[in-house]
Amino acid sequence: MTVTNVKQQRPVRRPSSLGACAVGLAVGLYAASAAALPVVAAATMAQSATGAMADPAKRAPNAVSVSAIDFKRGDGGSGKLILRFNGEGAAPDLRNMGSSVVVDIGNAQLPASLQRPINVSDFATPVQRIDARATSSGAQLVLGTQGAFESMAYQSGNDYIVEIVPRATPVAAKAQPAAPAMGAAAMGATSSNSAVRYNGKPVTFNFQDVPVRTVLQLIAEESNLNIVAADTVQGNVTLRLINVPWDQALDIVLQAKSLDKRRSGNVVWVAPQAEIAKFEQDKEDARISLEERAEKVTEYIPINYGNAEDIAKLLTEESKGNAQGGGGGQGGGQNSQDRGFLSSRGSISFDKRTNTLLVIDIPQRVANIRNLVQQLDKPVDQVVIEARIVIASENVARELGAKFGISGSARDGKAYFSDTIAHNIATQNSFVNAANQNSTTPPPSPAVLPSISRGLMSNLPAALENPAGSLALSILNAGYALDVELSAIQEQGRGEVISNPRIVTSNQKESVIKQGKEIGYLTITGTGAALTPTVNFKEALLELKVTPTITNDGRVFLNLGVKKDELDGFVSAGSFGDVPQIAKREVNTAVLVDDGQTVVIGGVYEFSDRTDIAKVPFLGDIPFLGNLFRNKSRSKEKAELLVFVTPKVMRVAQRN
Repeated sequence: MTVTNVKQQRPVRRPSSLGACAVGLAVGLYAASAAALPVVAAATMAQSATGAMADPAKRAPNAVSVSAIDFKRGDGGSGKLILRFNGEGAAPDLRNMGSSVVVDIGNAQLPASLQRPINVSDFATPVQRIDARATSSGAQLVLGTQGAFESMAYQSGNDYIVEIVPRATPVAAKAQPAAPAMGAAAMGATSSNSAVRYNGKPVTFNFQDVPVRTVLQLIAEESNLNIVAADTVQGNVTLRLINVPWDQALDIVLQAKSLDKRRSGNVVWVAPQAEIAKFEQDKEDARISLEERAEKVTEYIPINYGNAEDIAKLLTEESKGNAQGGGGGQGGGQNSQDRGFLSSRGSISFDKRTNTLLVIDIPQRVANIRNLVQQLDKPVDQVVIEARIVIASENVARELGAKFGISGSARDGKAYFSDTIAHNIATQNSFVNAANQNSTTPPPSPAVLPSISRGLMSNLPAALENPAGSLALSILNAGYALDVELSAIQEQGRGEVISNPRIVTSNQKESVIKQGKEIGYLTITGTGAALTPTVNFKEALLELKVTPTITNDGRVFLNLGVKKDELDGFVSAGSFGDVPQIAKREVNTAVLVDDGQTVVIGGVYEFSDRTDIAKVPFLGDIPFLGNLFRNKSRSKEKAELLVFVTPKVMRVAQRN
């Protein structure tokens, strides 16, 4: 049995030269450790600080934290995220990651109550969702967006505002009304995100707590404008703008610091809003004060085409007139805003006889009134309105009828036959020959045949007025007469009535033209023996009433009424006479027509098809022979009413 003790290894002997090297190495390490001690201490402090920031419980008690998260809809469908901090010193950072916008706040805490997702899709903005969460270094907010957008951010006090603006498509940009941008705005115009369309050169700014004056200087260099900042423009601003038009960046900076601007040429004056408002108010007060001290002048303005009284009332509501001509608005205690185009000391009078305005006011107001009167006192174009009323009618009527009957003596057939044989042996041809052979002197004696005692069995002739013709057949035999008569008629009628009224009127002036007659009729009033006859009248007129309006694009808007009445017979009132019956045709409408264009403003089409049959029951239904026992008529009527209108504008040139 062999046992080995391996608990301790025996030291290996080394040469003495290695020991000397070890001594030298120990001395070098001691010197290096002494020099690296501050570096190690600093690294240890940094690691402890990082651990304190990672653990919220170990952070400093005075660290900045997010106190509130708010979201609202801005102008133009933009979304605004507002982060409020409980103190100063927060340094948020904004960046775009695909369809998301990330806001990192490395030195701020996010309370547990705010660490939750927020659904903001109901605001109808590009932002659909907001995720707020705490990170190892601070806080982070992720904005989930939809569609094309532009992001910008700026800081005002303890608020950090992130604005997500939807990017307009080319079609939508054309549909929006073009408004002057900051680079083209007139002096005194105030920018508005909802009305201003920015078209400046895109700029990119990323500043942390820099003076506002520095930002204004940078914008001036990018826009090639001269920006003058008032002494009261103070404070710092933090903003991050990526590819934002410079004019929009300027408006954002001014809005964040409650500033405003006024432009004159290529010089922009920037000052606090209250200061600019006070400056404009003082300027307006000075202008009013100058008007109160200015000397008044008198101006006579002749009116050529209009009415002096109407123009005077238009310029000031205080203008009054009378039959002798003259009335005016005096100054009184009213201010200039209540005086229309006059100053507080001005007045306007007019003279009806010469159609002249008399203006008394300061020179500036008088010149403005003179220019205004030149624009108003212009000849009015005229319009020729031609209307055509066409009434076309057509009717066709056809009728077929027949008469059929057998006539004979009242005696029986045998006696009548024997008597005829005894007395009329010479002839049995006809009634006429028998009468001539057996009679020497009229009346024939004895009588050729006794009188006929029966009429027609079927009497259904054509009943139209003025029958065209008929075909009759009579058959005589042994005391009996057979009569057959067929009648047929066809009527056709066509008629056309054209009325063509014309009228000329001025623009926006109603005009009426009438032509026709009054039809009189008698009415009786009273009771019993005290009856009083009265003559009344009904009008049957052709009337055109129209009010034209000439539009700026050369078309004519017509508000018109066309009426065409005519007598359509009389209605009997018994012993009191007849009452006229009026056929009325009327159109009232409003239509927009091109100059010289003819348009149909109304039309009525009537069609009537009628078939009547009168027959003997059973016999009238027999094929072919049934035509002898019935009367058949058919009628067709057509009537059409069309109203045409043609306006023509007559331009009237102004004479100097």
